[in-house]
Parts: sequence; C-alpha cells; structure tokens
Amino acid sequence: MLDWVPLLVGIMLASLKDRRALLTENLLLRQQLAVALRTRRRPCVRWHDRLFWVVARRLITDWRRHLVLVEPETVLRWHRQGWRLFWWWRSRRPTGRPRLTQEVRDLIRRLSEEHRLWGTERIRGELFKLGLAVGSGSIRRYRWRPAPRPPSQTWSTFLRNHAHAIWAADLLTVQTLTFKTLYVLFFITHGRRELVHLAVTAHPTAAWVWQQLIEATPWGRQPTYLLRDRDLVYGGDFTPRAKAIGVQTLLTPFRAPKANAIAERVVRTLRNECLDHVLILNEQHLRAVLAEYVAYYNTERPHRSLALEPPLPTARSPVTRGDVRSRAVLGGLHHVYHCAA
Repeated sequence: MLDWVPLLVGIMLASLKDRRALLTENLLLRQQLAVALRTRRRPCVRWHDRLFWVVARRLITDWRRHLVLVEPETVLRWHRQGWRLFWWWRSRRPTGRPRLTQEVRDLIRRLSEEHRLWGTERIRGELFKLGLAVGSGSIRRYRWRPAPRPPSQTWSTFLRNHAHAIWAADLLTVQTLTFKTLYVLFFITHGRRELVHLAVTAHPTAAWVWQQLIEATPWGRQPTYLLRDRDLVYGGDFTPRAKAIGVQTLLTPFRAPKANAIAERVVRTLRNECLDHVLILNEQHLRAVLAEYVAYYNTERPHRSLALEPPLPTARSPVTRGDVRSRAVLGGLHHVYHCAA
C-alpha cells in the first residue's frame, strides 16, 4: 500500500488542531526518517515521496525549514569544512612573538661561529648583556651548525658486507618411527646460505656440540661471528672456547626467534621439503636422508635471495638442443633437471 496516503491525511488533521506547527514539523521529520531508514546504501526518493512534498509545499509555507534529509557523512563533511574555515579566519592575522631582525639573527650566528663551545644559554647571556632579550628557541634556530656528516651506509649494506663472515647455528628435533627423539645440529653461512655442517644425535651434550663446531671448521675455514640462541645444550664454556679459536659468539635476545631468522627459515625448509614427507626409522636413516637433501640443497636448489642460484653454483654450458632429463632426489620427492648433450 502507498505510505503517502496516511501522511496526507495526517497533514489535513494536524491543520485543524491547535498544535498545528508542532505536528506539522513532526510529520515532516517522520517522513524523512522513513526515507533514510530504507534498506539501501543511499536512500532513494520515490514518486510518492515527491508527491508528499508537493502537497506539503502547497499547504505549509515554511516547509523548507524542515527539509533536512542528508547523509551522516554530509554532516561530518560540513563540520570539517566549518572547522577549516574557522581556523582560516583565526589565522588571518599573524600572532605570537615578532620575528627577529636580520641584524639580531646575524649576531646570533656570529657569536656561535666565534665561540663554538658555547651553548644556547651562554649565547643568550651575551645577548642579554647587549640589551637583547632573545628566547632559547630562537637561538637554537639561528645559531651556527656544523656541516652535515657524510651519509652513513644503510643496515642492508652493512650486513651484506659482513654476511660472508657470519654463520648461524640451531637445533631441531625429529621423531622416529619408534617415537624416539633425535636432535639435528646445523651450521649455515649468511653469505651464500650454504649448509656447511649437519650432525645427528640422540643425546646432545656440550662436548658433542663443541666437537661439531670443530668438525665444521676444518683447515682454518671458520666464521668471524657465530649467531645462535641461548639453548643450554651449548654449555657455559662454549663462548670463551669459541673466542679462543677466533669465533665471536652472538646470542639472540630472549624469546626473539626472528633475531636468528636465517637459521629459523632453514628449519622450516628442512621440515616442509624433507622431514615432513619421510618417516624416519632410526638415527642412521635420518643421517642418510639429510645427507642426500643437503647435497641437493647446496648444489641444485635455487634460492630467491641468491638470484635463483644454488649456494654452490656449478659451471654449466648452455645447451640449446637435446632432451630434458631428470634425476630423482629422495626417491622422487624432488627432481634435478638437465639437458642431455
């Protein structure tokens, strides 16, 4: 049914009562509220709404005063515009302290250049003896400043220049078929993401961890810095013993795995690409699986941080002809492709 019929009747009845103005205003506002509460993103004015306002225009002289159908965003926009207009009117005249003259600014710069050890209050005192009352903020603004230092290198450049001398170490656990827990310790370089050493044991001790560091650094190949967490398995004397052979140990903060992000990412890679898809039988089986995967990881697997090259790239001559052949890794879990000559 049309909803404008009772509204039109209400206008006629309201005109016969004493409180005609109040009822008329209430009726007009209710009609606008009915339009605004319609289930639409933007209220739509229908033909009977237009007819209502045509009749209201004929019967009510001040009908425009009650027409306030706007969106809430419009009211907020009006308020922001009024706020900007208000502060534009307030800021037409400059307020605050008057600007210092050029002579006073030059005098401040001269005093600071001739006495570079003077602070702001000392210069302010000298100006006060000359009969010039200048604030500390003005002196700091116009005083002499030394030439800017040459730009420093960025952290990314600094870390890139030292990446070849940084190794990272971490441990991860692996469960076997018989519900036995094995521990895997690995060392990885920051420069080329190379897994330089990986060892497996069922009973990790401080002596075993130290032995793995010795085996990972043969013939003088050792890092300058070794980044590791605060696991107690390293032992209390690991840091001084490593320093004695020229390796500085960097400990990550408490509960901050992102501080050793490269090692943590390798743990995830080992699980996602190898350990989560293989059922480990025993310690010997885990060593064999990890040895095969590490060889694939270092020589064949592309890395995004190395421009899609493996950590140990091999020289390969481009072959434009021949069949593309594949070699299975870990029983077909991964494949290595090459062109047959």
